[in-house]
Amino acid sequence: MFHTFFSELRRAKIPVSIREYLTLLEGVDKGVANESLDGFYFLARTALVKDERDLDKFDQVFGHSFRGIDYLGDIFGHDASEIPSDWLRAMAEKYLTPEEMAEIEGLGDLDKIMEALKERLENQDKRHEGGNKNIGTAGTSPFGANGYNPEGVRIGQDKGRHGKAVKVWDKRQFKNLDGDREIGTRNIKVALRRLRKFAREGAAEELDLAGTIAGTAKQGWLDIKMRPERRNAVKVLAFFDIGGSMDGHIKQVEELFSAARSEFKRLEYFYFHNCLYEQVWQDNIRRMSEVTPTWDVFHKFGSDHRVVMVGDAAMSPYEVSMRGGSVEHWNEEAGAIWLQRLVEIYPHLVWINPTEEKYWSYSQSTLMIQEIIGKDRMFPMTLSGLENAMKELAR
Repeated sequence: MFHTFFSELRRAKIPVSIREYLTLLEGVDKGVANESLDGFYFLARTALVKDERDLDKFDQVFGHSFRGIDYLGDIFGHDASEIPSDWLRAMAEKYLTPEEMAEIEGLGDLDKIMEALKERLENQDKRHEGGNKNIGTAGTSPFGANGYNPEGVRIGQDKGRHGKAVKVWDKRQFKNLDGDREIGTRNIKVALRRLRKFAREGAAEELDLAGTIAGTAKQGWLDIKMRPERRNAVKVLAFFDIGGSMDGHIKQVEELFSAARSEFKRLEYFYFHNCLYEQVWQDNIRRMSEVTPTWDVFHKFGSDHRVVMVGDAAMSPYEVSMRGGSVEHWNEEAGAIWLQRLVEIYPHLVWINPTEEKYWSYSQSTLMIQEIIGKDRMFPMTLSGLENAMKELAR
């Protein structure tokens, strides 16, 4: 397994040497990885990656090589490696018409879905393909890969296809947004400038040239006038949805992120996935180990901040409405509760949605989020949408 991982890294043109590979094996042998996947990930990254530009490629190779290992074990007590790999190997794929998809029913309740998965893990003893019940591939079962079900747990599949999974077994690493990106950001900057408010505040540190000239002419002697320095008084707190269905919008969001960083001197930002929960993060490479409790964010940044949420708001409705509904972890409180807290703390809030506005009504989760934050607070990620969002925040 380790040799395959090493070969895949070389194939991805990540310059790893035999000496570094032996160092990795030595670290594993001495227990540096603490017998956990997270520990092994950080050990491997430290031993094998010499240039930060290779980190994203490393994550892709790591996810491909060790996909499906050690996730949801905190719920079931099962290691994903206990699921035989041939159960999840896509040997064929079932293509369904929209009418056939409509006829397939979900289990209708998150607790039922998770209980059914637990029962399958305990009782299934062979590979299944094209079925509608057990863990397998190319069928209509709620569990497995490369099939279709309106509500299920995706296992052993490298990316989403229909956007219907309510849980994802495989852990993922998401690439940070590139804040230095300067492609096509000029018009976005112009739209964002509507929010920039300059207020006179602080000590008198700046020469008032016009006032000095007027005062000198009136008095007949040099009358120096000072004024407070003009500063950008706007404080912006931004939350960016990253990964999953947002991958298709990465270029747009990077442009917005880059423009916002150059326009606002008081910008704080955090990442989340799909819906706001009890923790957020600032570095997607370390998002499993270095997180910030959402309550800490609320306590640190006052209600005078303008809050900008950026995300497509498209997810399973359970992720918004239910405890434990998050696609990636077990959340103790529903996403709707955290969104409601956000609305109550920050009166100046908007949601920027990169999905075309005409499609919003087809997403139940989008309608639920609009209901929570206020329908008139969600704006499309267009120039006119951004201008209208900035007008809303400037009120």
